[in-house]
Amino acid sequence: MTSFDTALPSIRQVQTLIKEASSVQLKLVTGDLLAGKINWQDQNCLSLVDENKQQILVWRHAIAYLKLKN
Repeated sequence: MTSFDTALPSIRQVQTLIKEASSVQLKLVTGDLLAGKINWQDQNCLSLVDENKQQILVWRHAIAYLKLKN
């Protein structure tokens, strides 16, 4: 099992997005685009809550990129 390294800049950046309740867009490797707020993260997944309050579990390896939503 891989340990969750909170010293990594990417992990800290996502933690900041969670703490600030920032709206983000996730582009998946399939081309799908998801929007919402990240609820939590672990070493394998992110939990994204969309505008309909639906919780979406996204595997990290499925994410092409993450950016702030304007």
